[in-house]
Order: sequence, then structure tokens, then C-alpha cells
Amino acid sequence: MALLGERAKSRTTPLTSLAARPPGKLPGLALAVAGVAVAWTVHHFVPGVPMLTAAVVLGIAAAHVPGAAHAFVRGPGKAGLTFAGKRLMRVGVVLLGLKLSLDDVLGLGWASVGMVLGVVAVTFLGTWWLGRRMGLRGDQPLLIATGYSICGASAIGAVSEVSESDERDTATSVALVTLCGTLAIAVLPLLQAPLGLSDAEFGRWVGASVHDVGQVVATAQTAGAGALGDAVLVKLMRVALLAPLVAAVALSVRARRQGRGPAEGGTGTKRPPLVPLFVVGFLAMVALRTTGWLPGGAIDAAGTAQELLLAAALFGLGSAVDLPSLTRTGGRVAALGLVSWGVIAGVSYVGVVLTY
Repeated sequence: MALLGERAKSRTTPLTSLAARPPGKLPGLALAVAGVAVAWTVHHFVPGVPMLTAAVVLGIAAAHVPGAAHAFVRGPGKAGLTFAGKRLMRVGVVLLGLKLSLDDVLGLGWASVGMVLGVVAVTFLGTWWLGRRMGLRGDQPLLIATGYSICGASAIGAVSEVSESDERDTATSVALVTLCGTLAIAVLPLLQAPLGLSDAEFGRWVGASVHDVGQVVATAQTAGAGALGDAVLVKLMRVALLAPLVAAVALSVRARRQGRGPAEGGTGTKRPPLVPLFVVGFLAMVALRTTGWLPGGAIDAAGTAQELLLAAALFGLGSAVDLPSLTRTGGRVAALGLVSWGVIAGVSYVGVVLTY
């Protein structure tokens, strides 16, 4: 009998272990793909809504629909959604470099380059300092400052990788910067006439102050093709600053770990690379675009792939947002976001008026 029991146990053990095995990444990735398809459909029928913005909103919605959807996002789908939010984000950031040519940036003039550097520096340092003073948790001050000053959710995802930020901090920062960027699409065009901005000045103001590339396009196109072209170029100048910012964060993390004693985990842990591989890839894509070797079709295809990858990543990040926990610090987070939005809009307006 004992022998029969052992044989029965040996037969059922593999099946039991198979059933107990946690789900892989495929279920979550499949949901992310479905979310991207819906986001693309929304953008197709309502062009004023950028696909990346729709993807974040859909991810948040999927995580908070009661019943089976919520259980799936927090359970079997979590691994794949986390993979999308981190790994696919890296690939999307690399391909983002193909949108940027150094010749185009320098063509705007050194005054515009200096203006963008000033806007980014003031917004980043001011937001980070204020967030720390307000007592926001974890890396939220750093991530919110990054998103507002550089390129929205894409920059937040890139910096959170090297800072090893808590997933909730990353998701909250993405939700905030997406909300303000979406509001900019409706608000900024109403301010062009009262502020006395020409179409070209308006385009540069949008490029210097709006967070995500898609949101910049949606906002600037209201003033015509010329404004849109200037807006995208100025925006891509801000995107170019993502690489040095990520490298600086990596250096900071590395220095903090070296300064810790053995009891604090300063030794025996893997140090972050001086320059993350995906940042090297981003710079390589910028250099490749600058050479002019790539045909237009290849650049267009890479642009489509980049947008789809970032949409999947932002859907994954959106699914990590926990609205109940967000409400507990929502007042301070929202206040920081509004102040930072006002700072970057005001500083960039002054910069555009002085340099154009």
C-alpha cells in the first residue's frame, strides 16, 4: 500500500506543480496588445487624443474595473504588464532616438538651445526641490520632475529603471504627467491670442512646455503646419536631454551604494551601469539619424514601432496605478503637478519671447 501511495504521489506531483506554477508573461502581454489596439482605435477616430495618452488611461481603467478584469490585472496578467512597462519601454526609448537629428536641432540656433536648457534645468530642479519639501514619498519628486521637464511618461519610465523606483511611485507619476499633458491639449491653444504669440512662437512654446511628443503634436497642430514643425523640433531638443539625465541618475545611485556600509547593502549588490545600455542605444539611434543613411521608409517604420512599443509600456504602467492609495497623497501630488506645469509654461513663454 505504501508503494502504491508513493506511485500515486509521483504521478500527481508533476501535475500539481504544473498547476501551481505561476502564470508567465504571455497573458499580461496579450492584454497590453489589446489595450494598444483599443488606444489606436480611439486615436484613429478622435485624432485629438494621442495614442499614448489613451493607452495610459486604458491601463488605469483596466486595473479598476471591478470583477474579473481587476483580478486578472493584479494576478495572472501582472508579470506581463510589468514586463511591458519596463522592457518594452527601454526598446521604445531607443527607437525614440531616430526622431532626432543633430542637424535639425542646431538649425534652430544656439539661442533656442540655450532656452531649452534653461527651461529643463529650472523645471527639473524646481519640481524636485518642491516635491522633497512637500514630503512626497519615495522617488515621486524625482520622477515627476523628470516627466515634466523632459518628455513625460517615456522619461519617467527611463529614469525609474536606473533609480530602481517603486512601481507605485512610477505609476503615480505617469498618471499625473499624462493628466496635465492632456489638459494642455485643450488649454494652450486658447492662450495663443491672449498671450500675443505668432504661430511660430506658439509652436516653440508648446514644444518647450508640453510633456509627451504625441501631446505636443496634438496641441501645436491647431496653429498650422509651421507651428507643428517648430514644436516638434523644440520638443526633440528636450528629448535629447534624456540621455545625460539618466546617466546622472545612474551615477547618483551608484555613489549612494558605494557610500553604504556592508550592513546597509552597499557591498555584494549589483551596481547600476554608468550609462544604461538603452541610453547608449538611444544615442546610437540619434547618431544614425544624423548621418542621413536611413531611407524615409525605414524611419517611418521605426517611428510606428516606437509608438506601439511605448503605448504597450504605458498601458502596463497605467495598470499599476492604484487610485485608492493615490487619493491618500493625491492633494500634494496634484499640487506639485499644477505648480510644475505653471513653472514650465511660464519659463518657456519668457524664453520663447526673448529668443525668437
